Amino acid sequence: MDPDANRQSWAERSGEFSPEYYAGIGENEVSDALATVLEYYVSTDAAILEIGCSSGRHLEYLRRAGFENLTGIDINDESFEVMAERYPTLAETGAFRAGAIEDIVPEFDDDAFDVVYSVETLQHIHPDDAWVFEELTRVTGDILITAENEGNSPERGRSDGDVSYVNDEFPLYHRDWKRVFTDLGLAQLTTKPTNRDTVRVFRTP
Repeated sequence: MDPDANRQSWAERSGEFSPEYYAGIGENEVSDALATVLEYYVSTDAAILEIGCSSGRHLEYLRRAGFENLTGIDINDESFEVMAERYPTLAETGAFRAGAIEDIVPEFDDDAFDVVYSVETLQHIHPDDAWVFEELTRVTGDILITAENEGNSPERGRSDGDVSYVNDEFPLYHRDWKRVFTDLGLAQLTTKPTNRDTVRVFRTP
């Protein structure tokens, strides 16, 4: 799958793995892990960006935990329609943009956000677009968090190759997330496996 087709598949996603689908699932242990990490490392007025926020289930959890300055990016326009219906206060108080992270993140200033995080989004970035990881470090002022599948789930992340396919539909690219971001100058502070993902916390120099 080429980069444009990869992005388009997520921009038009409906049914399973769509914004409505994730809103139906709601908060999970990753939501709780994110809140726990942020409560330890930053104040509630920290500027927080979620990459691939979908309909906002994790941001809503952070909002209810007291975090006030929330921003989200998602490539699927439907994300923000679902958010307005399911999480209206978040939709009204947060800042949100629809589009590909490869298009939006380069527009942000250096250190624009105290915290940048992603949940099962970076794993779908096409290898040709891997340059965006450096952009994420550039806009991160303090803490960067990845919550990606690293083989915890029986059906994800266990391929010996560089890529596997979810339901034979779309690619999941297997990367060493610690190496990706430490090679870009960040320091890994801690890691926490969950039933599905591995949460990694990095700090900027």
